[in-house]
Amino acid sequence: MILNETQKQVITHVDGPVMVLAGAGSGKTRTLVSRIIYLLEEKKISPYKVLAMTFSNKAAREMKERIATEVDFDIGTLQITTFHSFCARLLRNESEYIGLSKNYTIYDDSESKTVVKSILKRRGVNPKDVSPFEVMYYIDDLKNNGYYIGGNHHAENVNQDDDFFSIFKEYETELHKANAIDFGGLLTGVLELFEKHPKVLEHYRNKYSHVLVDEYQDTNRVQFEIVRKLSEKHRNICVVGDEDQSIYSWRGADIRNIMDFEKVFKDVKIFKLEQNYRSSGMIIEAAAAVISKNQMRKGKTMWTENSKGDAVDIIECADEKSEAEFVVRELSELKNKDVLLKDTAIFYRTNSQSRVIEDHLRRQGIPYRIVGGIKFYERKEIKDLIAYLRLIVNEKDSLAFSRIINIPTRGIGATTLRKLEDISVKNQNSLWETVVELVNNQEKYLDFKLSARIKSALDEFVHLIEEAKYWDKSGVAPSKVYEKVLHSSGYIEHLKTQKDYESQNRIENLDELLNAISDYEETSLNPNIVSFLETINLDSNHEENSLINENLLSGEVSLMTVHGAKGLEFNYVFVMGAEENLFPSYRSVEEAENGLEEERRLFYVAMTRAMKKLYILFAQARMLFGQYKFNGPSRFLSEIPEHLVNWKRWGIIKNSEDAYHDYDNDDDDDDELRRPSLDDEAVIHVARPRSKFNPGVKVVHTLYGEGLVMETTGVGKDEKVLVKFKDGSKRKFMATLAPLMTL
Repeated sequence: MILNETQKQVITHVDGPVMVLAGAGSGKTRTLVSRIIYLLEEKKISPYKVLAMTFSNKAAREMKERIATEVDFDIGTLQITTFHSFCARLLRNESEYIGLSKNYTIYDDSESKTVVKSILKRRGVNPKDVSPFEVMYYIDDLKNNGYYIGGNHHAENVNQDDDFFSIFKEYETELHKANAIDFGGLLTGVLELFEKHPKVLEHYRNKYSHVLVDEYQDTNRVQFEIVRKLSEKHRNICVVGDEDQSIYSWRGADIRNIMDFEKVFKDVKIFKLEQNYRSSGMIIEAAAAVISKNQMRKGKTMWTENSKGDAVDIIECADEKSEAEFVVRELSELKNKDVLLKDTAIFYRTNSQSRVIEDHLRRQGIPYRIVGGIKFYERKEIKDLIAYLRLIVNEKDSLAFSRIINIPTRGIGATTLRKLEDISVKNQNSLWETVVELVNNQEKYLDFKLSARIKSALDEFVHLIEEAKYWDKSGVAPSKVYEKVLHSSGYIEHLKTQKDYESQNRIENLDELLNAISDYEETSLNPNIVSFLETINLDSNHEENSLINENLLSGEVSLMTVHGAKGLEFNYVFVMGAEENLFPSYRSVEEAENGLEEERRLFYVAMTRAMKKLYILFAQARMLFGQYKFNGPSRFLSEIPEHLVNWKRWGIIKNSEDAYHDYDNDDDDDDELRRPSLDDEAVIHVARPRSKFNPGVKVVHTLYGEGLVMETTGVGKDEKVLVKFKDGSKRKFMATLAPLMTL
């Protein structure tokens, strides 16, 4: 392996604590692998005494395979593993110390949820008041911070009088009775073992003379404590990470582990891998400028010997459709220049954003794959609601019926459904016709025993579908019929009671389906549900046919969230939706500096995935929840130096008036967004109403005084403005009626 001078120093400095701050694309994995090989070959350390931990089985397997090809002896006893796998194996060997047998069961999230639900039920708690997921998040948070029953020295921020804490204790008791442990318990179990049984800890300290941790910025507090205890004696600990890529706080990662490492290991030797081998010079300089705005940094200055390359293209689009049109056109041009689609990627902040770009890719016959996710129209919640629409227009569609009859739960299990199927076959009816007959003529089916609750549920279901059918036939807009079904079926309410990240993503996807229907209505002379469903099916068939004819060597465009892009690289990267309240997210803006710094790290991760060319796009208006919102460009765009960017416009009317926010909140205009003169070739004449109340604009209200616009919804006379005033209160006004003036 060819290594630079700093990498060589990392590899050979094997005595004492080492922290490697490895910037994006700096050859981190190569350095870590080389250090392990050096320990084995040059220092003659037994593979048995080396422990390396990372965060995925795939990464662990690849590291071990690379080492195996470089050395000429057996490395079978070398432990390169994940934290959870290491802890599971250790607890199997030492289980009796914490009251478990060796054949204990590891509960997954669904099994943990079942235990929590049973506890809540025993306590008479309504799941609508307290979601099992809220309790599970609470338990995860305790364990991420190293708390276990009896481990009171880890209880700094634990309120033991909290009702959730008593549920946690009961939950742990239930797991113990079942000889089971959950994922978080694997970590806290090892910590408890080390803290309560010094001889066990001593054994493992002697066993592993060298401990290495990859992706250290992603560790939580309990993982840090485990590593610290293992290495306190020999102090041969090497952690490799990048504080600028710490983007997983929402699942427990604690950036303090990397920021405060030298406070625990005061004699630590710090190395900085600052040479980037991945990206062009202008991309690296742009990304470095953005991340330099963060305060929680150890301080790295990335550089590269790669060519300077192209400037970063920032494309201002009229809306999300013109945004997708630009990306599709650019992909087509790249393909015509013999660029392989597998070398291109499209990133977005949230999963729900994929719908618009997926639609455009399908229509143009450009093959794509969703990395770490599911294509929009294949997502469960989308297929569920599409099934409702299918049944409304075709009552004989028994596949659609069987999919939704018990979604949300109506007590119609597999046994009842089989009975309905038997009657339908016997009477040569569809399932829908059978249920209608059952509801309207119950005396004919006296031998078909149903509880009063199920009969009532079926009656409500039939009434909903019948009413929706009437609306559709009466010419009511498909979007209104969809909203009627979404709410009256109880589907959206069911998701809201879950209070977990997955359900929130599903809600956002269902909002995006409403946007898809609204988009269809705008372009259709006679919008109806049948026609909308045909549009989806024809697009899908077109995509399949295009995939068959596509040159397989070209591959597919990769679509993914920015979180899913970490660790990957592509020659050409499109980052979509670089707007306030989207990227950075609305939640991070509310969380103030810590939240914004993590969003900036996420933006940095997106930028540094690009090797040759980076495109960043934002829309003047974006449809969210069925209404256009005017969020304005992301503040991160103004942090990129002017000489590194090339501003373009797409889908915007010539000479349209612009309204931008200076995020420095001062009179210095140097950092305001730069806009070039309009390129006539990049113009599609699409009219979009503009708002003077963009998020971030200062306003004054006759009664309430000065405030800051947080959100704008609707257009024209329907425009509503959410304003946050100096006392922290928030109020919503009709823009055309309220006594509001911009400052």
